[in-house]
Amino acid sequence: MIRLPVLRPRLPSAEQLLPYLRTLDICRIYTNHGPLLEKFQARVAAQLELHDGGVVCTSSGTSAIIGSILASAGRATQQRPLAIVPAFTFVATAAAVMQCGYEPYLADVDADSWMLDPSSFIHHPVLHKAGVVVPVAPFGRPVPQEPWFEFRSRTGIPVVIDGAASFDTILQAPAKYLGDIPLALSFHATKSFGIGEGGAIATQDTDLAARAAAALNFGFQGTRNSHSAGTNGKMSEYAAAVGLAELDGWKSKYTALSNVMALYRQSMETAQLSKLLLASPDISTSYALLACRSSDEAKSVERSFHQHNIDYRRWYGAGVQDHKYFSNFPRAHLASTSDVLSRVIGLPVAPDLSETEVERVVTAIREAISG
Repeated sequence: MIRLPVLRPRLPSAEQLLPYLRTLDICRIYTNHGPLLEKFQARVAAQLELHDGGVVCTSSGTSAIIGSILASAGRATQQRPLAIVPAFTFVATAAAVMQCGYEPYLADVDADSWMLDPSSFIHHPVLHKAGVVVPVAPFGRPVPQEPWFEFRSRTGIPVVIDGAASFDTILQAPAKYLGDIPLALSFHATKSFGIGEGGAIATQDTDLAARAAAALNFGFQGTRNSHSAGTNGKMSEYAAAVGLAELDGWKSKYTALSNVMALYRQSMETAQLSKLLLASPDISTSYALLACRSSDEAKSVERSFHQHNIDYRRWYGAGVQDHKYFSNFPRAHLASTSDVLSRVIGLPVAPDLSETEVERVVTAIREAISG
């Protein structure tokens, strides 16, 4: 039986890229804010219903977090050495805060939303040492701006949202999920909107966006004199070319992914397992998740997937705290993080995943759970 991969990305074809690559040949500008990047940023801003200047494209999603932190909070200080981040995230979130000089403080998430709860941090004992808080959009479930805007107003602590895979979910209600708090997006190939490697910062605060752009260009602000902490996190013209081609085909790609999610919902409902499926529109179309009722049930499903030659993924592993490098950093009691991640399994996703392949996945799940 042919192995079914957990992810089969589909980016623009060579034919779709060719017009933009020809522009590169004509302009001979390959990076440093060329015409393709300017066009891509403007089109992404239009998609997100932001003004021109509200989007800064970056070399990666991690760079987007770094640029957002440097622009809003600056580098860590002796008085404020900590960055509060959820343990329930991909390790890039913690890696990004460390690049800005912060020590990550690994916080637990709400058991239902899988997000940091801003109300629980107003009187948190480490708050006086925190220089920034980085809530995460788990699996692309978007983070509302208003509660974190209120938190920032009450505490004075800058907030940066790691939105990673939330591009498609934000489009459902841009006004709710975009505001003055910077949102870092990933355009990695694993995301529904993917360009291979890249990202963006989205915000209604165009002054902050300008500072982020400078931070990702060595601190240059209109001259070749570095005025602020910075790094090289710019998006190249080649990545922008892929981005423009991806935008050209975005509507049909999103429809294809949504249709796959509909197949999962239908098949899981037929198998009387619909309560265990988590998919769009609640989370990004990048993911279809099986939320098992116990860790033992999850292990049983994994064994069944091995038997059926089906790949799967524990996308966040057991949490940031489980990574060797981050195992000794300060943390809260991570009861919800440990519980949820012991039960959540990433199912195969692709824009062209067939009904037969979906049925194969659901059959393996049904056999594991009924058995």
